[in-house]
Amino acid sequence: MHRLQLKKTEGFTLTELMVVMGIGMVMLAAVTTTFMAQAKFYNAQEQINEMQQNARGALDMIAREVKMAGYNPANGAITGVTYSTSQLQIEADLDASGTISTSSTANERIIYVFDSANKQITRQVGSGSAQILADNITAFDFSYYQADGTTPATTSSAIRQVKIDITARASKPDPNYTSNSGYRTYQVFNTITPINLAL
Repeated sequence: MHRLQLKKTEGFTLTELMVVMGIGMVMLAAVTTTFMAQAKFYNAQEQINEMQQNARGALDMIAREVKMAGYNPANGAITGVTYSTSQLQIEADLDASGTISTSSTANERIIYVFDSANKQITRQVGSGSAQILADNITAFDFSYYQADGTTPATTSSAIRQVKIDITARASKPDPNYTSNSGYRTYQVFNTITPINLAL
């Protein structure tokens, strides 16, 4: 008869298992810490990009419409830009009828207003209801200038340039950012000369 021979096999000792588990835990902690740091950075960058896009998009749209202010091919009674300290009102005779339509679809009279309570810029077309153009806005300032670009205009007929200044903030506070209660801000501005008012 043959005897079954067993080979001697060695296992891990308790000490070896503890060392391997310790090294594994350190590596897992390092990976987790790196992941968490990258996630925080990614979230902060996403909010910054959203804030910048919000401010730039609003400024771009307002600037395009201000550039059309005073368009008057039929020589009608059109103000172009109406002087006001509380709102930015733009008129352009886009259909060449000689009058400004107050229809909510005509885009011939547009009014921008800053809603400081809700931190929004609203856009109203004609007699339609105001729609939100941009949110998370902390400041929306506009100034009117005469032809020389330095003297502030105080009447609608003297306005030749409009300076627009928008300050946006992130939608959520960043715990790693100490200014502004944790809210990052971004400011954009532009001075627009509507070619139809410069004549």
